[in-house]
Amino acid sequence: MTTKTAAHGARVRDGRSTREAILEAAGRLMHVHGYKATSLDDVLRESGVGKGNFYYHFRSKEELGHAILDQLVASFLERTLETCFSEPAVPPLAQIRCFLARVLEAQRARHCVGGCPLGNLVAELSDVHEGFRARLASVFAAWRERLTRALREARRRGDVGPDCRPEAVAQFLVAALEGAILMTKLSKDIADMEQCVAELGRYLSLYEAGA
Repeated sequence: MTTKTAAHGARVRDGRSTREAILEAAGRLMHVHGYKATSLDDVLRESGVGKGNFYYHFRSKEELGHAILDQLVASFLERTLETCFSEPAVPPLAQIRCFLARVLEAQRARHCVGGCPLGNLVAELSDVHEGFRARLASVFAAWRERLTRALREARRRGDVGPDCRPEAVAQFLVAALEGAILMTKLSKDIADMEQCVAELGRYLSLYEAGA
């Protein structure tokens, strides 16, 4: 590809760069159909990008997949997780409940379609692609650790009793939320997610001091 052609491929397309157009199209397709079922031709057709411009930005479908995963991770950590845990004046249990509510609202906004993008990749690729598995494992570890830190702080403050084991409770919250998202994806009924989030709130209340 010539420098002129490459530069043309990097120009803004409808307010987006070519790279952004590819990522957005591939992200939509992979969210619903999965990584393996989404072909390069599907991405090119959905994005309106030519093959030459695609290979200017990504050397392979795998490199594209890693870029999409990086976007998903950044969105989850920065917009969903840390949004609720960034205000130190908010009590830690309230931070956790804020996070549960944000996950619920995300599923409501998607009309129960697609499930959890990270969870979908875990189910699809963990047994067949070590690179994706390792990256996804680090994300879920960061999620568990953030909840664990909040629960440790709650115990330090006396907001929860000594029977609360932060690591175990955090692990359960992560697993329960992922299961709730999966069941909501299956039923297409947000009431299932609402019920699960409400039950997780009651579960947290069992550990509250004086409960």
